[in-house]
Amino acid sequence: MTETSDTPDTPNTPAPTGPDMGATFYHGTRADLAVGDLLLAGRASNYRADPLSWIYFSAALESAIWGCELAAGAGRERIYIVRPTGDWFDDPNLTDKKFPGNPTRSYRSRAPLRVVGEVESWQPHAPEVLQAMKDNLARLQAEGAPIID
Repeated sequence: MTETSDTPDTPNTPAPTGPDMGATFYHGTRADLAVGDLLLAGRASNYRADPLSWIYFSAALESAIWGCELAAGAGRERIYIVRPTGDWFDDPNLTDKKFPGNPTRSYRSRAPLRVVGEVESWQPHAPEVLQAMKDNLARLQAEGAPIID
């Protein structure tokens, strides 16, 4: 028997599936969102102005911390607890390219993510560690390296 999801936005559709089924998922950003809001693919991302065809998230809080700390914009760094509304997949930007086996527990979906909460307290990276990561990303971008697929 296939489990179904009966919510107002997806009545009688198969329940979403993907790696880490049942985990708590996080999305780091600077966007100011509320519980119930949807994060959508096809919009500008945390890292570049042109739209991405995927929405990214993780089952690892550490990955979401990097996400909000590296996000463009002037808003407050935020980590939202999210629930996928459709199927999700390993993030090929990390899985088997940089971190075989996906230890970052990073995923992507074309379906929206619903905000179900916010992580109120988390430990940021040390300023020098964050700056080293930003410098490395700027170098890769200057070299024309594709950072996000």
